[in-house]
Amino acid sequence: MENNKQDLMKLIQIKLPHMSKGQKIIAKYILEHYDKAAFMTANKLGAAIGVSESTVVRFAVVLGFNGYPKLQKSLQELIKSKLTLVQKMELSNDSITQENVLKSVLKADIENIKSTLEKINHQTFEDIVNSLFKARKIYIIGLRQSAALSGFLAFYLNLILDNVKLVEYGVSDIFEQMLNIDNKDILIAIGFPRYTVRTIEAISFAKGKNANIVVITDSLLSPLAEKADYTLIAENNITSFVDSLVTPLSIINALIIAVGLREKEKISSTFSTLENIWKEYKVYV
Repeated sequence: MENNKQDLMKLIQIKLPHMSKGQKIIAKYILEHYDKAAFMTANKLGAAIGVSESTVVRFAVVLGFNGYPKLQKSLQELIKSKLTLVQKMELSNDSITQENVLKSVLKADIENIKSTLEKINHQTFEDIVNSLFKARKIYIIGLRQSAALSGFLAFYLNLILDNVKLVEYGVSDIFEQMLNIDNKDILIAIGFPRYTVRTIEAISFAKGKNANIVVITDSLLSPLAEKADYTLIAENNITSFVDSLVTPLSIINALIIAVGLREKEKISSTFSTLENIWKEYKVYV
């Protein structure tokens, strides 16, 4: 992650002497305030520093990007893992108002799903499903904001398979919960900015035991993806203090359904038994 930041900053510095006056103003602003520039449109960035929108677009092209949105996305990749809640709040105040909040959030989630559908590797998805059936045990971890995702995945996979273990904070440490993991097992790790140290450590621990690693995260630049055997990327480009879980949850839904379709008879029997239990103990209205 840090290397990617240095590469982009170094590129700007190398190109700086050959830039126009307006482009130099943009370059210096980004070098000093890349965390703010990352979430500005070309028009807003230009207005903030006194240059035209077209100058901002040409600046991105000079750096080798196919338009300003590509440069902006590259900047966002650099900083989103480090944004504090206060910074996210400030950014969301800039882009989302009380009047447009519903439309803005729903539209952003739709765009994230569309982008994910276009980019996701379908073969990787199939390989992961196949690997789940070969695994002796499936460990699932997702901490803090990703705990809802890992819990959801573990809950439904437990209804289909008999070898699922949710790794979570509790009486025992996560390493104790993964004590017997080895090359016959799979760890599914879920994490989005800001990435938790413990999740990354759990991946390293499992990798050291030669377990297969499946990661669901937002980018190949994610520290979770570094040691993964399989990575599923869920776009998560919403500027808000609340992390959107819509896209990763959609991918997780697909995984659950794909596994379930191969175990139709077992699921039918399990659900029939569960319905009797729920009825007897009045679980549902």
